[in-house]
Amino acid sequence: MKSIIYCFGIILLGLGVLSCDGFLEEDPGTLTTQADLSSPEAARAFITSIYANVNVVVQPSGGWGGNTLSLLEFMSGKADGVPQTEGFRFNQLTYDSQSFYIDTYWQGLFQGILRCNVALEQLPRFTILSQEQLSNALAEVRTMRAFYYFYLVRMYGDVPKINEPVRQLADVNRPRVPLKEIYDDIIIPDLLSAEASNLPWRRPNGEVSMGFIKALLADVYLTYAGYPVNAGQSAYVESARRSQDILNVRGAQFELFPEYTDMILPANKNSGEFIFQVQFDKVNRTNPLTPVCLPTFAGISAYSNEFGGLVPRVEFVSSFDPDDKRLREKQFFITEYRGQSLGGRYIYKWFDQVAVDQDARSELNFTIYRLADVMLMYAEASNRAESGPNALALQSVNDIRARAELPPVSGLGVDEFEEEVWNQRYFELCFEGKIWFDMLRTRKVRNDFTGNYDNFVGHTNVFNATFQERNLKFPIPLREMDVNAELQQNPGF
Repeated sequence: MKSIIYCFGIILLGLGVLSCDGFLEEDPGTLTTQADLSSPEAARAFITSIYANVNVVVQPSGGWGGNTLSLLEFMSGKADGVPQTEGFRFNQLTYDSQSFYIDTYWQGLFQGILRCNVALEQLPRFTILSQEQLSNALAEVRTMRAFYYFYLVRMYGDVPKINEPVRQLADVNRPRVPLKEIYDDIIIPDLLSAEASNLPWRRPNGEVSMGFIKALLADVYLTYAGYPVNAGQSAYVESARRSQDILNVRGAQFELFPEYTDMILPANKNSGEFIFQVQFDKVNRTNPLTPVCLPTFAGISAYSNEFGGLVPRVEFVSSFDPDDKRLREKQFFITEYRGQSLGGRYIYKWFDQVAVDQDARSELNFTIYRLADVMLMYAEASNRAESGPNALALQSVNDIRARAELPPVSGLGVDEFEEEVWNQRYFELCFEGKIWFDMLRTRKVRNDFTGNYDNFVGHTNVFNATFQERNLKFPIPLREMDVNAELQQNPGF
């Protein structure tokens, strides 16, 4: 028997570090300080623990009707919400280090990293694991650590580098390091190591798969190629390689759903075009976005609260091609239900009909990566890597346009094709937590009125607020600044 929980670290960060709640259907329990290192259940619990914070990207937070996803959507200027969500502070760019959601992300992401660090140290001690089992388990852990850090550097820029378990105060109170160092020392090495594992392309229980590893690597390299690292050509090449790996198994492993509404059928979770999702079910953890996206107090559902917490802006919706199928009723948006007008367009992507009509317990998963996203990543990265769109890039974009019942594009130069890819990312991936990160890495914003791409700094959104340099990073939460004297605040906050 060996002691395997670092209680000091748990007290510091307010964690139940090795709790196994949430992500999977199985519940191996909670590890104790005397967990048996020959127990397969204990080993499984370490692995399961790394998923406990993945829902930080889509969890209730802030005021009534608030959700962490809303932060990214409010910032994009393409969404609004009831006043209790403080959407107005992000729409109008008046947020600060005490605003809703800012510390929820920081805390949840670092909690996930701490869990991963503990698992990376402890799993090699389990003699019960074969070499292949250990290799695959470590690949899962490294992928999730890279995932958590990838969100951190995109949101906050430079962050503390914590790559081992917390044992004392000094392990937590660290200064920020350049974000490129986080990419070069943790995110990319972790993912390259995971890529060498024997994990299957997809896993029906939603755990880390090779598909997720490749999709995350493609996204990391695409972001690394752009701002603020500006790695350029070589990173575009690496991104295109990973997304093409996924496209090479299209049909055998992943395929676009024939209908958009296939994505809101609980039976299709972790299948079809879904590559990696936050797991929800009716018993342990339900999807909070279903009531958040319903019209405020519309009285159309079994939910006691219909929040209206995340609502598409009419200017964004109006910027779709009028012939786009995604714009039609009950595709991406909804305007009426059971003969009742809702008084505007609302998001339909998490409309779980059984939950709405019967039990107010949505089991729809939230998608982090799906095939359409990867197809567009490939189109963008290969276009830049090869100084023009190749046949597969064109097919990828045109397949997405075809599902939207839009005509194919052809004969586009590098810049024109890139903007078409960006357009499809705006429309296809809207309200999935993607647009804001695209805006940051490209430093471009699609103008809803002109259809052109404005420079990020200087763009005035539909709320008459203008982006400045300071808006390229979120502030470090005030609570973190108060307890860690090593931290320095981002400029402008």
